[in-house]
Amino acid sequence: MSDIGSPTSSAQRGLRPAFAASRAHWVLVVALFALAVAAWWWTAEQMRGMDEGPWTGLGTFGWFLGVWVVMMAAMMFPSIAPTVALFSRLSGPSSLKPWVFTGGYLVTWAGFGVVAFVLGLAATRAAAGELSWGQAGRPIAGAILILAAVYELTPLKNVCLGKCRSPLGTLLGSWRDGSLGALRMGLKNGAWCVGCCWALMASLFALGVMSLIWMAIVAGFIAVEKILPWRRTAVYGTALVLFVLGVLVLVAPDALPGLTVPGHDSMSVTTPMGH
Repeated sequence: MSDIGSPTSSAQRGLRPAFAASRAHWVLVVALFALAVAAWWWTAEQMRGMDEGPWTGLGTFGWFLGVWVVMMAAMMFPSIAPTVALFSRLSGPSSLKPWVFTGGYLVTWAGFGVVAFVLGLAATRAAAGELSWGQAGRPIAGAILILAAVYELTPLKNVCLGKCRSPLGTLLGSWRDGSLGALRMGLKNGAWCVGCCWALMASLFALGVMSLIWMAIVAGFIAVEKILPWRRTAVYGTALVLFVLGVLVLVAPDALPGLTVPGHDSMSVTTPMGH
């Protein structure tokens, strides 16, 4: 790891070991990208015709959880691939530990999905229909996007993103041997990622969790923040875009070309989230 001390920016120093590991373990990286492509295809098939805009109904718990886990694989595998490659390099010759690590990472995001589903279901039942787009749904969606923009600039976001962008220190600081250790490290890495990206995921619900367009945009934000060397530019740029989206949802939702406005083409009201 002699290149860790190279005279580059802190972001590049943090990411360089992961990129070097990616080149050394390119088969693993290609496999993760291939799985991401397959997950995008499967998600597109499952979501066909289901985009009803903000607060789209999430269906049954089992169906939502299955789709959510595949969505996370589609959205996160490209940005986590360098970290998995670095873990594989540090753990030595093993064909299973990197996949156990990846499985632990997905389990953490599955837990986030369970929390999101339960909160959505509870909010829908408590509001008794008040979350429809024509009532509180629109201002809540706009407020969530603006709050997500604010979170981008908080110290907690900065700490969590730092862990994601400096995988060598993060892995070494929580190292555990064996397959169980790989699972625990994957869970912990996933927890840092949730801390970094939960607000972006909340914005996805606010824009339409069944929308492939917004799913791709949010995935792009995540990849840019985690991988590109211009950390400050990426974070402030994401915050600005989220803020603008929030304002547009509040004052001119029809101005967003990728947003499906509930009830826009019919008199029916969109099914509340989690119904």
